[in-house]
Amino acid sequence: MSVPQGGGKRRGVAPSMNVTPLVDVVLVLLIIFMVVTPLLAKQLWLNLPKKDDTAKLAPPPDDADKPVVLTVDERGVLRINQAEVQRGELKERLARIFAARSDSVLYFDAEDEAVYAVAVEAMDAARMGGAKTIAVLTEKAGR
Repeated sequence: MSVPQGGGKRRGVAPSMNVTPLVDVVLVLLIIFMVVTPLLAKQLWLNLPKKDDTAKLAPPPDDADKPVVLTVDERGVLRINQAEVQRGELKERLARIFAARSDSVLYFDAEDEAVYAVAVEAMDAARMGGAKTIAVLTEKAGR
């Protein structure tokens, strides 16, 4: 605000803009954008296999490796591909199965009423038996 000096005619107060709050807000916004901008640029590395148009895929043989499915029912009975297995021999049985396979993928299916501790013990034994990937099934196989 400016007030006229001297003894002359009294004039009204001349308005002037106070830019200090404006500059403060702009500086705060600048700092926020400087901090957030590097977080917006994320890199995702993705390795895709090359498409080979020259080779035609042959159909898989009938005796191709079927997936290994470990099932736990509500009574705590363990099954590997519908064959019942005792808890003590689960690790050794899976080790033999995965030794003969090229992949180490196990599909795990537990019924809704299955005891949680039994299901966790079965997954732990499967991991010790050589399963590198355990895929939990959310729906019944064959649906």
